[in-house]
Amino acid sequence: MLTINSIKDGIVIDHIKAGEGIKIFNFLNLHEADFSVALIMNASSEKCGKKDIIKIENKIDLDLKILGVIDPDITIDIIENEKIKEKIKLRLPEKVENVIKCKNPRCVTSIEPNIKHIHYLVDAETKEYSCHYCDDLQRINSLY
Repeated sequence: MLTINSIKDGIVIDHIKAGEGIKIFNFLNLHEADFSVALIMNASSEKCGKKDIIKIENKIDLDLKILGVIDPDITIDIIENEKIKEKIKLRLPEKVENVIKCKNPRCVTSIEPNIKHIHYLVDAETKEYSCHYCDDLQRINSLY
């Protein structure tokens, strides 16, 4: 059996869909970290069968909106003195800026480089967002 020690102070990103942890690991550039980081893949889970987990032995700033877009089912545990100080349940954000790029070539964001890419959640079940400017729909499944 694989044993990963608990961390004293840091962050645990838990309940990541099995096989998807590497995407979050790479997105957060954790391969460049100069502190201990563990990526656990396909760990047994009573809730979802299998899951990935990322343990970070450091306090870093996480953009919870972007992580919510990547995988709204993950949880973030803030660890202090080897105990969970705070548990954060993510969800799909209602509004995102500069996370999703509009793919409509006629959208003003394709022409004007300094305009923010703003999208609003249309349907949480299908994970569809609508462009603020042209109403073009985009599913987030293919973003990361």
